[in-house]
Amino acid sequence: MRVLIVGASGTIGQAVAKQLDERHDIIRAGRKGPDVSVDITSVDSIRHMYEQIGPIDAVVSTAGSAHFAPLTELTPELNEIAVENKLKGQINLVLLGMQNVNDNGSFTLTTGILMDDPIPQGSSSAMANGGIKAFVKSAAIELPRGIRINSVSPNVLKESLHKYGDFFPGYEAVSAERVALAYQKSVEGAQTGQTYEVY
Repeated sequence: MRVLIVGASGTIGQAVAKQLDERHDIIRAGRKGPDVSVDITSVDSIRHMYEQIGPIDAVVSTAGSAHFAPLTELTPELNEIAVENKLKGQINLVLLGMQNVNDNGSFTLTTGILMDDPIPQGSSSAMANGGIKAFVKSAAIELPRGIRINSVSPNVLKESLHKYGDFFPGYEAVSAERVALAYQKSVEGAQTGQTYEVY
């Protein structure tokens, strides 16, 4: 299969690419490529990416940013980071990519543990995660031509504890390698409308 990984240079994206690389033709996308560049906050950039790569069998999104801040300091502008990036960015990958995905292909998006197990300063991220989960569940009953859609909801990564560990006291971190298995399940499996939790 031809598999597009958006956010391929990130920790999860690299692990997913490694997990799928032996069996599939991987196209790595991100702000700086390496195969094709895309800014998921830009509709024009997403369209241009799909025009460049042509037909594909699967789209995997491991991209999406959100701002962490106490609720009392979370301004509409700061909240917009998660809305434009993690929420709308990933949804637009689906809306603009349906025609590029072959029959019986798939989309796999990324959410996260915060929508189900909240932490202080994580409300913006939780909002975006919950929106993606709801979109996936609903889109699954309408996608044409047998196209499937799922999401992966990982815990904090072992590889990211140096950066995010202080936000997640008492959480049992998971490895990116283990998280990548959930993406493989989505791409190579047959389920749709699911959220694969890796906690």
